[in-house]
Amino acid sequence: MRTGLYPGTFDPITLGHIDIIRRAATLVDKLVIGVAINRDKGPLFSLEERVEMVEAECTRLAEETGTEIIVHPFDNLLIQCARDVGASVIVRGLRAVADFEYEYQMVGMNRAMDDTIETVFLMAEAQHQAIASRLVKEIARLGGDISNFVTPEIKAAVLERYGK
Repeated sequence: MRTGLYPGTFDPITLGHIDIIRRAATLVDKLVIGVAINRDKGPLFSLEERVEMVEAECTRLAEETGTEIIVHPFDNLLIQCARDVGASVIVRGLRAVADFEYEYQMVGMNRAMDDTIETVFLMAEAQHQAIASRLVKEIARLGGDISNFVTPEIKAAVLERYGK
């Protein structure tokens, strides 16, 4: 059984994330969505809230793809998380060239720690390439419409958090 790990903070999960999850699910038998605790980013949603939102979205995707998708919070090195969940593949989504430079460095470090775990990059579909959780939060905070970037359920959660 091939297990993949798709890590991120998912604060909040966006249509870009969902696109990558849907496509990654076709490449593996089991897909683990690693929700990073990452206190340094000052998330809008708690870890528990983010896990719950990702689980809700992934339930639909698992049914659609027929792939087992589980959500796993983590607060350690990505490579250690991959080992913990038995992943042989780390899936990373790319939006732009700027993402690649950072990801390239990360792959080098991860391979130095464990060269048995491969990293696979998936480009977001064109309509999702500009979506970033950080920008979704900023747009919502300033009263803009985030309907094109998140599901209706996530939109409601974000707007509620900002008291809108």
